[in-house]
Amino acid sequence: MSWLIGAIYLLNFISIITILFIERKKPSSAFGWILILTFLPIVGFILYPLIGKTLRPNQKKIFNLKKEFDNLYNERLQKKHLLSQNNLDNILDENMNQYEDLIRMNYNAVNSIYSQDNDITIFTQGKDKFDSLISDIENAKDTIHIVYYIINNDNLSKKIINLLTKKAKEGVEVRFLYDHVGSIFTPHKIFKELIKAGGHVHRFFPLTVRTYMRVNYRNHRKIAIIDGKIGYTGGMNIGDEYLGLHKRLNPWRDTHIRLTGSSVYTLQERFLMDWSYASNHKTDTDKETLQKFFPPIKPEGDTGVQILSSGPDVRGEQIKTAYIKMITSAKKSIYIQTPYFIPDDSLLDALEIAALSGVDVKIMLPAIPDKRFVYRATTSYIDDVLRHGIKVYLYNGFLHAKMLTIDGKVTSIGTANMDIRSFAHNFEINTLIFDSNLSKWCSKAFEEDMQKSKLVTRETYDSRGLGVKMLESISRLMSPLL
Repeated sequence: MSWLIGAIYLLNFISIITILFIERKKPSSAFGWILILTFLPIVGFILYPLIGKTLRPNQKKIFNLKKEFDNLYNERLQKKHLLSQNNLDNILDENMNQYEDLIRMNYNAVNSIYSQDNDITIFTQGKDKFDSLISDIENAKDTIHIVYYIINNDNLSKKIINLLTKKAKEGVEVRFLYDHVGSIFTPHKIFKELIKAGGHVHRFFPLTVRTYMRVNYRNHRKIAIIDGKIGYTGGMNIGDEYLGLHKRLNPWRDTHIRLTGSSVYTLQERFLMDWSYASNHKTDTDKETLQKFFPPIKPEGDTGVQILSSGPDVRGEQIKTAYIKMITSAKKSIYIQTPYFIPDDSLLDALEIAALSGVDVKIMLPAIPDKRFVYRATTSYIDDVLRHGIKVYLYNGFLHAKMLTIDGKVTSIGTANMDIRSFAHNFEINTLIFDSNLSKWCSKAFEEDMQKSKLVTRETYDSRGLGVKMLESISRLMSPLL
């Protein structure tokens, strides 16, 4: 047994050297792993290969895929032409001129096109979102492309799969991608009839003995594209709980959006990149195929939109960077809804500076946790923000929405939580909405949610029990790893 312990210590020492000199992790993350590997060697020996290691070089072909897709669609879809038609010298909404630097930053960082011909519907109730999605699927003529982090083995999921099977039998091309870890308890056999009908189904980063080290990198995106003309994205996965049917996590509050306009092209491109990687099938680039995936879109609105993706396939944490830029651009108000609040120093500093500058900063978190250990890391940061005059509200239920709105003018709605995992490890997608009317609507929705929430005061926060405080301290120490 002593030789085994010695081997574990040796491997842990090699891991520490790797963290410091090869992977060169951020100091906060590196410090956390070094502590675990040193003082909890057996725990570290098990956890580090699972959730600590970065993607190996042969797993980084997804970087090359993104480069290939960017080049392809810049040329074939005339992104530069699209940009020239909706460029920064011709911002239609004069209220958005002050955010030209935010728009430019997103474009320069990840080629995120700013389009202004979009129409957006915002859903805050699961029933409304799924009724709309099911209706659009029923009316699909050519293609249905879907990627979700979670699809459960329940009534709603079966209803959607049965509908997709029906559409596949009608000749519609159906492609369905889901994350293996997010849907770990969902048997692949529930897609049997869909596959038999001609639909295509794949798992993102499927777990095997050979690929178990990829468990830390998950596709957290939720995207649906119908006929290349209608897009959906936001916080809702596919499951009965999103209809408010979870016994403990109830009421369930979430936010999702439906888009039409040129922004759907970006959603389609993102899906095809993920699909090509997961299916190991290169997307055809002939004119007919591209015309089918990217059909001419008739402008239906005048809302400005940028869609941002981040994850291990993008260098830099672009969604976090956009959050920080939005926060530092705010003059009057910052409203945040997130189920998990585990900010790094840069994001926390931005929020604190905004509050000290007189901006009304409000953060809304769930009162009912779904992951208790992560929730205690979240509540540990309440102390930091309260000290700077930031107001924190606990929603009376489970809040799963991921929304940031500033000054009632610009809003981000997407899949990224305000935590280190979403910024650095998950594959995420957020929609930035440059529209005063929609942003004011989101601000009003936030204020209505405040009526269903409890304001956290310094007195109530300090009255936490000793056990809670200890668990918060441990969770916070490990927060860079969560």
